[in-house]
Amino acid sequence: QVQLVESGGGSVQTGGSLRLSCVASTGTYSRYSRYCMGWFRQAPGKEREWVSVFSSYGGTTSYADSVKDRFAISRDNAKNTVYLQMNSLKPEDTAMYYCAATGQYSPCTTRSSDYTYWGQGTQVTVSS
Repeated sequence: QVQLVESGGGSVQTGGSLRLSCVASTGTYSRYSRYCMGWFRQAPGKEREWVSVFSSYGGTTSYADSVKDRFAISRDNAKNTVYLQMNSLKPEDTAMYYCAATGQYSPCTTRSSDYTYWGQGTQVTVSS
């Protein structure tokens, strides 16, 4: 079992920055580094969409086109934490942001259905 807790959301104006964090509790017999970690978001009335992923071990990252060059994902396996640095925020970035983890050794994908564990979400609101 993996428990994920996000933090760092808030309200900012257009062009501002926020840094989201997601701390994982992985249990005794699993290692955080084995999990692919992803960030997703969901705006009111819209489907959940993929934002970014950070693979296990190899350190590969990917971004949705809508956030590329503005957002940066990183992870600290020693702290069981994944981060999402969000710069140049736009009103369309307003959403609930969720941290997610796949099963151990599972490949990283952009499909939310492939992620087994989810945090409770942290709200990001960008005003114009």
